[in-house]
This record gives sequence, structure tokens and C-alpha cells, in this order.
Amino acid sequence: MNATLAIQPIIALIAGVLILVMPRLLNYVVAIYLILVGITGLWPQLVTL
Repeated sequence: MNATLAIQPIIALIAGVLILVMPRLLNYVVAIYLILVGITGLWPQLVTL
């Protein structure tokens, strides 16, 4: 759970910078961000299976 808390702010920061630099990438950046946050949120449950 601690790794999830450390990864999400880094992903959000990178996504924000990419959106500022290239606004056309907004849809892709948001989609990738949501996928990565979902994976990091589910990771502890996937590992225990």
C-alpha cells in the first residue's frame, strides 16, 4: 500500500506536465493515467491471488 501512495503522485505530476506541454494529448494522458492508477490500486490484490 505504501508503494501505491508513492507512485500515484508521480504519475499525476507526469500527466500534468504532458498536458501542459502538449494539450492535444489530453485524452491519451487521461486514459493512461486512469489505467496506471487502476493497476497500482489493484496490484496488492492481484499479487495475493
